[in-house]
Amino acid sequence: MKKIQSRDNPFFKELLKLTSSARQRGKAHQTLLDGAHLLASYLDVGMLPQHILLNAAALHDAEISALIERAACVPVTQLDDKLFAELSELKTPTGLLAMIDLPQPSGMLAESRFALLLEDIQDPGNLGSMLRSAAAAGCDAVFLSAGCADAWSPKVLRAAMGGHFALDIHERQDLPGIAKAFPGTLLATSLHATRSLYDCDLRGSVAFLIGNEGAGLSDELLSLSTRQIFIPMPGKVESLNAAAATAICLFETVRQRL
Repeated sequence: MKKIQSRDNPFFKELLKLTSSARQRGKAHQTLLDGAHLLASYLDVGMLPQHILLNAAALHDAEISALIERAACVPVTQLDDKLFAELSELKTPTGLLAMIDLPQPSGMLAESRFALLLEDIQDPGNLGSMLRSAAAAGCDAVFLSAGCADAWSPKVLRAAMGGHFALDIHERQDLPGIAKAFPGTLLATSLHATRSLYDCDLRGSVAFLIGNEGAGLSDELLSLSTRQIFIPMPGKVESLNAAAATAICLFETVRQRL
């Protein structure tokens, strides 16, 4: 096992760029998974990381040791604890990081029966929660506009809890173009809609259009939707968190299809 103890190490410098720069992640087509759960989810779908990184405490962790055994052919490097902490945004580092190649989406839009189109979702926690819900509900594709947060950032990865690896994620997409080409029903969430989500037949090919946390969907995407819908809210609030609204829409679809 190799050890890195200096910040001047070229490999460490590259790792540091991956944690802090969306541009670097896109350029290298790589990112870092932080923690045993994310690596386990990645291994569970039959993929192997490019490199595994540990701190000193991880050497005595049974769960981490088992994951390393599952990826026996992958190189492992131990980092000085201070260096490891620089790569993790967590106050208490998990002790395990894995460098992976970004999965490339493989699905075809024409084959999609259950998709999510996200416009300018800027909060990483919201985006990660949406991806987690999409994976749990069985979506086959998620399309993100260029104004969305980086789907492969550490914060989004943590919030999605492995959902990334059960989805085809298409970033920096021309959402109006995707909407025009989608073969099924396009449902746009809007506070001004007059039709309830629960009055819609969601058993065919469906895509939900979800807009920015504050501004909602653009007029262009609203005009391209098959139908605008609202979620009934008998309580005394004006709107739902974007991630919560997405989850409700997705799982109403699941309910109808069961």
